[in-house]
Amino acid sequence: MNSEIKLRKAEIEDRNMIWNILQQAIERRKQDGSTQWQQGYPNMNTVESDIAKGFGYVLTVDGEIAVYTALILNDEPAYSTIEGAWLSNGEFVVVHRVAVDEKFAGQGLAKKLFDHIEYFTREQGIQSVKVDTNYDNMAMLKILESKGYSYCGEVFLAGGMRKAFEKIII
Repeated sequence: MNSEIKLRKAEIEDRNMIWNILQQAIERRKQDGSTQWQQGYPNMNTVESDIAKGFGYVLTVDGEIAVYTALILNDEPAYSTIEGAWLSNGEFVVVHRVAVDEKFAGQGLAKKLFDHIEYFTREQGIQSVKVDTNYDNMAMLKILESKGYSYCGEVFLAGGMRKAFEKIII
């Protein structure tokens, strides 16, 4: 049975579900011994702000929210200073706050999310996707490697150094 998987903009009605998914991810990071997301960010205000600005997106499986992410076009001040070098200087989509609902864990949905993000990027005529993650977020590092993202260096974000990656889409 093939499930229908879609990427759509998050609505304000989705905020409790999204916050629930983020709380699960925050707890998972903690269980994994990661320092990422352990200082009160992201929080409900982050979610409401993402949705208000049109940055919040959800990946749905048969209409049910499975993954949350924020997609931001050309705007991540932290990315203007990188210890290293980006692959390109063109327009880009920034991927932040990827979180998968535990109910959908282990189904490869984070990888599918990146397929949808790349399709979205190509459709918008945008050159590349940029993303950063904590040095100890092994799950995300593996996904980025498997999806062909190039390690570009380090950026300072949310109070710490993060590994930065980029993939040229067009």
